[in-house]
Amino acid sequence: YKAKLYIFNVVFDVTQATSSHVPHISADELHREMNEWAKKEMDTCCVEHVRGLPDVEKVVVKGIPYEEILKFASDKKIDIIVMGTYGRKGFEKFIFGSTVDKVVRKAPCPVLTVRVPEHREKK
Repeated sequence: YKAKLYIFNVVFDVTQATSSHVPHISADELHREMNEWAKKEMDTCCVEHVRGLPDVEKVVVKGIPYEEILKFASDKKIDIIVMGTYGRKGFEKFIFGSTVDKVVRKAPCPVLTVRVPEHREKK
Protein backbone atom coordinates (compact mmCIF):
# COMPACT_ATOMS: atom_id res chain seq x y z
CA TYR A 1 0.00 0.00 0.00
CA LYS A 2 3.03 2.28 0.27
CA ALA A 3 1.66 3.62 3.55
CA LYS A 4 3.57 5.97 5.80
CA LEU A 5 3.21 5.88 9.57
CA TYR A 6 3.63 9.09 11.53
CA ILE A 7 4.28 8.82 15.26
CA PHE A 8 3.05 12.25 16.31
CA ASN A 9 3.35 13.96 19.67
CA VAL A 10 2.29 17.43 20.70
CA VAL A 11 4.16 19.08 23.55
CA PHE A 12 1.54 21.29 25.18
CA ASP A 13 2.40 24.96 24.87
CA VAL A 14 2.38 26.01 28.53
CA THR A 15 2.28 29.67 27.57
CA GLN A 16 -1.25 29.03 26.26
CA ALA A 17 -2.39 27.76 29.65
CA THR A 18 -1.22 30.54 31.92
CA SER A 19 0.28 33.97 31.89
CA SER A 20 1.99 33.43 35.22
CA HIS A 21 5.74 33.12 35.35
CA VAL A 22 7.46 30.11 36.91
CA PRO A 23 10.62 31.66 38.36
CA HIS A 24 12.87 28.60 38.55
CA ILE A 25 12.57 27.58 34.90
CA SER A 26 11.87 29.48 31.70
CA ALA A 27 9.10 28.46 29.33
CA ASP A 28 11.73 27.78 26.67
CA GLU A 29 13.67 25.48 28.99
CA LEU A 30 10.46 23.70 30.02
CA HIS A 31 9.50 23.16 26.36
CA ARG A 32 13.00 21.92 25.57
CA GLU A 33 12.81 19.37 28.41
CA MET A 34 9.30 18.28 27.42
CA ASN A 35 10.41 17.93 23.80
CA GLU A 36 13.38 15.76 24.79
CA TRP A 37 11.13 13.58 26.97
CA ALA A 38 8.61 13.19 24.12
CA LYS A 39 11.35 12.15 21.69
CA LYS A 40 12.69 9.55 24.15
CA GLU A 41 9.18 8.14 24.67
CA MET A 42 8.67 7.97 20.91
CA ASP A 43 12.00 6.19 20.43
CA THR A 44 10.96 3.62 23.05
CA CYS A 45 7.56 3.19 21.40
CA CYS A 46 9.12 2.71 17.98
CA VAL A 47 11.56 0.09 19.24
CA GLU A 48 8.75 -1.79 21.02
CA HIS A 49 5.99 -1.53 18.43
CA VAL A 50 7.01 -0.46 14.93
CA ARG A 51 10.50 -1.82 14.47
CA GLY A 52 10.97 -3.06 10.94
CA LEU A 53 8.18 -1.07 9.32
CA PRO A 54 9.53 0.54 6.15
CA ASP A 55 8.25 4.11 6.36
CA VAL A 56 7.94 5.58 9.86
CA GLU A 57 8.46 9.23 10.72
CA LYS A 58 8.52 10.63 14.27
CA VAL A 59 7.20 14.17 14.65
CA VAL A 60 7.16 16.36 17.78
CA VAL A 61 5.52 19.79 17.69
CA LYS A 62 4.60 22.40 20.29
CA GLY A 63 1.07 23.72 20.61
CA ILE A 64 -2.44 22.88 21.68
CA PRO A 65 -2.76 19.13 21.10
CA TYR A 66 -6.09 18.86 19.29
CA GLU A 67 -5.32 21.86 17.07
CA GLU A 68 -1.91 20.51 16.07
CA ILE A 69 -3.28 17.01 15.41
CA LEU A 70 -6.04 18.38 13.18
CA LYS A 71 -3.63 20.69 11.33
CA PHE A 72 -1.13 17.86 10.76
CA ALA A 73 -3.86 15.48 9.55
CA SER A 74 -5.14 18.07 7.12
CA ASP A 75 -1.72 19.20 5.87
CA LYS A 76 -0.47 15.64 5.31
CA LYS A 77 -3.81 14.33 4.00
CA ILE A 78 -3.80 11.60 6.64
CA ASP A 79 -6.10 8.63 5.91
CA ILE A 80 -6.71 7.60 9.53
CA ILE A 81 -5.75 8.90 12.98
CA VAL A 82 -5.10 6.39 15.76
CA MET A 83 -5.10 7.86 19.27
CA GLY A 84 -4.63 6.48 22.73
CA THR A 85 -7.22 7.49 25.31
CA TYR A 86 -6.77 7.65 29.06
CA GLY A 87 -10.41 8.06 30.05
CA ARG A 88 -9.98 11.17 32.19
CA LYS A 89 -12.97 12.01 34.34
CA GLY A 90 -14.30 14.74 36.56
CA PHE A 91 -12.06 17.66 37.42
CA GLU A 92 -9.14 16.38 35.35
CA LYS A 93 -11.34 16.21 32.23
CA PHE A 94 -12.74 19.67 32.99
CA ILE A 95 -9.25 21.16 33.25
CA PHE A 96 -7.63 19.37 30.31
CA GLY A 97 -10.70 18.83 28.14
CA SER A 98 -10.65 15.84 25.91
CA THR A 99 -8.25 16.02 23.03
CA VAL A 100 -9.67 12.79 21.66
CA ASP A 101 -13.25 14.15 21.74
CA LYS A 102 -12.23 17.27 19.84
CA VAL A 103 -10.22 15.34 17.26
CA VAL A 104 -13.02 12.79 16.71
CA ARG A 105 -15.55 15.59 16.11
CA LYS A 106 -13.40 17.73 13.81
CA ALA A 107 -10.98 15.39 12.02
CA PRO A 108 -10.88 15.34 8.22
CA CYS A 109 -10.57 11.52 8.33
CA PRO A 110 -11.67 8.53 10.45
CA VAL A 111 -10.30 8.36 14.02
CA LEU A 112 -9.61 5.08 15.83
CA THR A 113 -9.31 5.40 19.61
CA VAL A 114 -7.47 2.80 21.66
CA ARG A 115 -7.68 2.52 25.44
CA VAL A 116 -4.16 2.82 26.89
CA PRO A 117 -3.47 -0.14 29.22
CA GLU A 118 -3.18 0.86 32.88
CA HIS A 119 0.45 -0.22 33.16
CA ARG A 120 1.35 2.36 30.47
CA GLU A 121 -0.69 5.11 32.15
CA LYS A 122 1.31 5.06 35.36
CA LYS A 123 4.71 5.79 33.80
